Parts: sequence; C-alpha cells; structure tokens
Amino acid sequence: MNIVIIRITLVMLILFCIKTSAQDTLPNNRPLPGWIKPYKAEVAYDKTTHILFPSAIRYVDIGSEYIVAEVAGDADNVLRVKASVPDFEIETNLSVVTHDGRFYSFNVHYNANPIVTNYDLLKVQQEESRKLGSDVLLRELGNDPSSLVGLVMETLYKKDKKVVRHIGSKSFGIQFLLKGIYIHNGKYYFHTELRNHTHVPFDVDFINFKIVDKKIAKRTVIQETPVIPLRTYKNQDGVGGKSTDRNIFLLDRFTLASDKMLLIEIFEKNGGRHQVLQVENEDLIRAKLISDMHLRF
Repeated sequence: MNIVIIRITLVMLILFCIKTSAQDTLPNNRPLPGWIKPYKAEVAYDKTTHILFPSAIRYVDIGSEYIVAEVAGDADNVLRVKASVPDFEIETNLSVVTHDGRFYSFNVHYNANPIVTNYDLLKVQQEESRKLGSDVLLRELGNDPSSLVGLVMETLYKKDKKVVRHIGSKSFGIQFLLKGIYIHNGKYYFHTELRNHTHVPFDVDFINFKIVDKKIAKRTVIQETPVIPLRTYKNQDGVGGKSTDRNIFLLDRFTLASDKMLLIEIFEKNGGRHQVLQVENEDLIRAKLISDMHLRF
C-alpha cells in the first residue's frame, strides 16, 4: 500500500514538473517575455571583429578568457573583439550595456575565417527610422550622432538657402560665396558656393580655415590659428567651366575678438585664382539657429 502511494506521489510530482516546465515557455516554443535572445558572433585570433551599437558603450563583460574586448578609441559605440587564444572550442559569451539603457548578449564562437567581421545591430531600424540608425558617436561631435550631423548637412545642402549676402570674393572669373552660417548643438555649419564664370575648370588644391589679426589679414599672415573642420559634406575637387559647386563645413563653436577675423581660403591647384572670404565676429553671433528654420530631419 505504501509503495502504491509513493508511486502515485512520484507520478503527480512528475506531472507537476512537466506542467510547470510547460508554463515557463510560450506557445510555439517561444521564450517568456523578458528573455533576451543572444546574438551569434564569430571571432578569430588573427582578425578583429567590430560590433556597432546604437549608443555609446557603458559596460562590457566577457564570459571567459578566450576572448578580449575593448571600445574602439574615439568611437564610443564600437566594440572590438578578438580571440585571445587560437582554436578554442568552447562557446563563450559577451554582454554589453549601452548608455541608452539597453542590454545586449552574444554567444561567441571561434572561427579562423569568419564570414562576418562587422556587425551592425541597428541596420534594420536604420531603414525604418534614420534616428535609430547605426551612428558612430565621435567625441568631436559631442552628443550628436554622426547620422544626425550628416542629415543636418544634407538638409542645408538641399535647401540651398542664402541667408548671408555680404560675404564673398570674386576675381579672374571665379566667385566664392558664403551663403549661410548656422548653429546647432554648439556646432557651426558653414554653407559655401564656388562659381566658375569661365570655360577653364577650377581644380581645388585645398580649403583652409584660420583666425588671423585684422591688421595683417591683407598682408603676409604671420600670426594665425588654424580652424580644422570636424566634418565636410562632400569632397570638393573642383568646379568645371561655367559651373557651380557648393559644400557644407562643420566647425566647433567659437567667437572672435574685436581685432580678429576668420579667413576661409580656397586655393587653385596649379593656378593662381585663389579666393578668400573674411568672416567677423558679428557674422558668427548672427548664425541662424537650425531649430528656427523648421527643417525636417
């Protein structure tokens, strides 16, 4: 009798465990809500795997000593991963937390010749919404993701508005204009236009931004401070005969003392039709606020 009771108890216990186990998964073998599905990643000993996240990386944890991981320099949302030993057979894992509060999990396998070495975690979302795209956050751009900066530049370029009308240079049939100065999140956007009124192409050697003293701006410059653009909308190699070309330059915010001015110089390759724009502090402080222009990003 006792044996029968024990057997019945064991059967009931087994049935209870089966029922409980079944309740731990959703229909169609889907995991419970809150279960984070890990990504699959392959690493090699002689190759580096790069993983692009939608936000800056805050925390990284590796599951074993078989792999090493580090943030890629100034790109705060790019993680470099490699195998620390060749040909490891055991699966390991990698966990990452980003500044936007998201948690990512990876199951990592060794492959001496991985098919994929660059992983973009938001490629699908980027197609749905550009704001959710895979942006490399560079420290030089501050809090602006690179896609937002690129989108602002693209919008200004396509709108092609002329909000500055008094800054220009013209000689030898070449005209160089500053069409606008804009500001957004502590960054300047300079919109320039190069017109060639001749049939002779103008090949650009280089474009230079620098701060100089007003009293020597028209002479040989001795005291000058270079201003390096953070980003350029496109490469500007030149402009053909009877043609026009424009560009957008991204610069860090700055102001000028009363005895200083900003020079924007464009030099012709193997030629002498150089052009110079002179920008004063009054022009900078009148920069058009991007948000006031009702641009759609």
